[in-house]
Amino acid sequence: MERFVVVGGARLAGEVSVTGAKNIVLKLMAASLLAVGTTTLTEVPDILDVAIMSELLRRLGCRVDRDGSNVQIAVPERPGHEADYDLVRRMRASITVLGPLLARCGEAKVALPGGDAIGSRGLDMHIAGLQRLGATAAIEHGYLVATAPRLTGAQVWLDFPSVGATETLLLASVLAKGTTTIDNAAREPDIVDLCEFLLAMGAQIGGLGTSTLQVEGVDVLTPTSHRTLPDRIVAGTWAVAACLTQGDIFIRGGRAEHLENTLDKLVTAGAVVTRSPDGFRVQMQGRPRAVDVVTLPYPGFPTDLQPMMLTLNAIAEGTSMITENVFEARWMFVNELTRLGADVRTDGHHAVVRGIPQLSGAPVTAHDIRAGAALVLAGLVADGVTEVHDIHHVDRGYEGFADALVALGADVRRESGPDPLF
Repeated sequence: MERFVVVGGARLAGEVSVTGAKNIVLKLMAASLLAVGTTTLTEVPDILDVAIMSELLRRLGCRVDRDGSNVQIAVPERPGHEADYDLVRRMRASITVLGPLLARCGEAKVALPGGDAIGSRGLDMHIAGLQRLGATAAIEHGYLVATAPRLTGAQVWLDFPSVGATETLLLASVLAKGTTTIDNAAREPDIVDLCEFLLAMGAQIGGLGTSTLQVEGVDVLTPTSHRTLPDRIVAGTWAVAACLTQGDIFIRGGRAEHLENTLDKLVTAGAVVTRSPDGFRVQMQGRPRAVDVVTLPYPGFPTDLQPMMLTLNAIAEGTSMITENVFEARWMFVNELTRLGADVRTDGHHAVVRGIPQLSGAPVTAHDIRAGAALVLAGLVADGVTEVHDIHHVDRGYEGFADALVALGADVRRESGPDPLF
């Protein structure tokens, strides 16, 4: 059992680099199944989820090699078509292999995914979309089982601009016969980067960055090399950390254009944001002002940064309201933050946060990736020592999180030992 031990009172200052995005690279790794041969991905973060996806691909018959931040994936002529429970349960993104396996093999059997405990994320839209493309798809004995000799293009309307459903339909339709139109598609930079990767493999896709994607199926795709887009959620985490600790951080590699809503909120809170060609800088003097936040699909405020903004509001001047429209169980994090003295009241989709000058150190538990990172940041602005447990969640999404914090001036260390909460 490992934990982060965080000593409060640090002001973060300096430079931090952003690696490739977790939410993108896992999908690129799965998409490599679409082409026989070796695909190379660069700027791949050294995080637990990448290791899990690598092992999943190996079990499907691929060879996966890592050299620094580069990952090579050699895909056989006939990959396996079954993704077992013991790996899939650990990571939601494992479901992304469904589309490529169905397109390549004509069948796929993928265990129902696990991952973060942040709310229900059903597969109804994945199943309905694949059925529109001519597949037989259903949940059987804990697996999503799908078959189709060859998928056929169709028009698909998503009830919600789900990133996961958009990815599944994209990856299934690029080898389908005919034209597929995905309406109300997700518009995240993640989707655009995945489309660009598929285009480099020989796919025909139009409408990148819009809510309507048109896919003209092709007979075969070829391996490619692709540089992973920088992680906007990690960049946003560092941006909030600068504001939270009244610090000054240059976020090298961060794409400010992918965080417009977030950075606008930080400016409203009192931060100064300076953009440059190779990143952006966030400076904060004085206690931040409270800001209201409403999470929405991109380009709205990202749900993955909601715990960080709630933490910021917990020590801000004034009262704010956070509205969570994407994942209802994100409020599990609130119980841990209140252990640190935060004044937060939840009611349905809403949380009212009354800012206090300083939090108070205490043992807390991370229930998901972003909550874990936010609790570490909360410890930086708490009096005394904060212990954050279950930090394997943080390892899934942040490369060298503690080391980066120490380099910025924080007093954070990683320790092994028994968990005093249990």
